[in-house]
Amino acid sequence: MTEVDASTRIDATARPQHRDRPWERFMRRNLPRGLFVRSLLIIIIPMVILQSVIAAVFMERHWQMVTTRLSAAVTRDVAAVIDLLDTFPNASSDAELIRIAKQRLGLEVEITPGSTLPAPKPIPLFSILDRTLSRQINQQISRPFWLNTSADEKTVEIRIKLDQNRILSVTTRRDRTYASNTHIFLIWMVGTSLFLILISILFLRGQIRPIEALTRAAEGFGKGQKSTDPFVPRGADEVRRAGYAFLQMRERIERQIEQRTMMLSGVSHDLRTILTRFRLQLAIAESMKDLEGLNRDVDDMNTMLDGYLDFARGETEEQQAELDLGKLLDQLEESAQLHGADVTTALEGPATVIVRPVAFARLLTNLVANAWRHAHKIHIEARNSGRFLTVTVDDDGPGVPEAMREEVFKPFFRLDEARNLDASGTGLGLAIVRDIARSHGGNVTLSQSPLGGLRATVRVPV
Repeated sequence: MTEVDASTRIDATARPQHRDRPWERFMRRNLPRGLFVRSLLIIIIPMVILQSVIAAVFMERHWQMVTTRLSAAVTRDVAAVIDLLDTFPNASSDAELIRIAKQRLGLEVEITPGSTLPAPKPIPLFSILDRTLSRQINQQISRPFWLNTSADEKTVEIRIKLDQNRILSVTTRRDRTYASNTHIFLIWMVGTSLFLILISILFLRGQIRPIEALTRAAEGFGKGQKSTDPFVPRGADEVRRAGYAFLQMRERIERQIEQRTMMLSGVSHDLRTILTRFRLQLAIAESMKDLEGLNRDVDDMNTMLDGYLDFARGETEEQQAELDLGKLLDQLEESAQLHGADVTTALEGPATVIVRPVAFARLLTNLVANAWRHAHKIHIEARNSGRFLTVTVDDDGPGVPEAMREEVFKPFFRLDEARNLDASGTGLGLAIVRDIARSHGGNVTLSQSPLGGLRATVRVPV
């Protein structure tokens, strides 16, 4: 897992320097990051733009055309009434004309004495009816008039000056002069849009689920988890191909790990057999003082062999479980104090995390053991944010030169000038630490400690 994870890291210094434009920074900061939401926006935004154009262009023209025709028809009826009044200017005929206009034309007509019209009302800015009806009256009747379309929502009142002594007052329904049923079209347009958006959400959820399943499978494999629910590629052809490629990659990696473990198990068996023979021969000749050095060499070889096997296995067969950080920090504090170190610990956030307990405890033990061998004062701090667990180990030892802080993570690398990072002499101490951290999906970095020595920072997702 170490090689796979390391190969995915991108060197920031190798990236071409590109200065983002302001609108690019704005879009990156404000646009959602999820594929599901972005796909919805790709569908919804063009739909909203299209409907806005339809409402602004088509609907405006529709309202204008229908309102013009209705207003022209009402104005013709009013003009006909005026022509009849001019043709038959007697009181008896006026009463009969008012009756016919009401029954046949739907116009409430009233002739009142007077010579002046009310003061004209200001025309609203977006009133199509006022402008259209005024234009039709000017074209067909060409007499002084007064128009009121805002006093009542259901009626329209028109007053026209017939002569010096009479004023014609006409009241009609508003829907006879104005396209008032256009809201039905808007309701249908919005309703069908919501229905299409619902279908898009259901369809996109079906397309996103296989990608989410592939993500969970890759994250679980990266963390060393063995899922009881096998991953089966589903979805579109591209997603299926990515899923099958992941399965093939996982099989190759698992086969490689299994072969490496089997090989090392065989090698360890053969080497331990030889070490056992050495111990038997040394036990027979234990009275000889010269053999004390050989005993130490055998112990060192056994320790080195255990280190090689631990590094090769990477504890990948261990399942994830709950780990109590509080108890682990107490154990590390007691162990460091037994070695004469001044240790302080701090825990922030929930104490329980889901990790591979044995492997993670070994990770922290290696870091703390390295600190107590080369420092006197040690501070261990764990912060669990709910998404990430960050553990820092600070000491006041000699530290590690900045240029060598990545080199010390390489297997079999030993830093003899300032501090030996592995007491067994194998050079695998920090290599094992980083391998365990990356198998959990995290990493380990080194930096300058506020105490003056070395700071080791472990950050893994939980």
